[in-house]
Amino acid sequence: MIFGKLLPKDGNFFELFNEHGQQIVEGARAFVSMIQYYNTPDLREKYVAEVDDAERNADKITTEVHRLLHRTFITPIDREQIHSLINSMDDILDLLQDSSEVMALYDVQHITEDVQRLGEISLKCCERVQHAITLLPKLNQPEVTEAALKTCEEIDKLESDADRVMRSAMSKLFREETDTRELIKLKAIYEHLESISDCCEDVANLIEGIVLENS
Repeated sequence: MIFGKLLPKDGNFFELFNEHGQQIVEGARAFVSMIQYYNTPDLREKYVAEVDDAERNADKITTEVHRLLHRTFITPIDREQIHSLINSMDDILDLLQDSSEVMALYDVQHITEDVQRLGEISLKCCERVQHAITLLPKLNQPEVTEAALKTCEEIDKLESDADRVMRSAMSKLFREETDTRELIKLKAIYEHLESISDCCEDVANLIEGIVLENS
């Protein structure tokens, strides 16, 4: 399939991708705010609720994409690419929600600098995912193709940054944390947060494949 073919009358896959990308960023921003105000219960719950709202909104968009796929004969890119992309995007918000739930369920007593750093990297990854998604409808323009590939590279670098932060955090945790229960809690949280950037990298890899196949 190539870009430029007529899109279905009752919807636009690229618009749905963009809407989903906006929910990813909104969820990530709420998640970082939740970390920032973790010790203020009212604000923490407010931002947890915003993460949940973003996840539910994104689920509705994912369902709409699947519905549209069943109704559409001609799609702007390969059907399997559409299916894989929207599902991988949805995984990002699922992990953001899971991470916020884990922090609440485990009753973490303090937020470390490494949790904050991993949250900030996750947000940057999500913002780059959203940017890459906005470029998909214009891949017939060489400069847009180049920008999309560059954005995917930036996501890869951010994922590597998250790996380094997590390795350092784990090393520090096992050397310095004397409370076994807190150690177990923080280890799980570090792993959840690092997985967010992994999911963003999965989306970047899919976008890179779409770019190379359709540009």
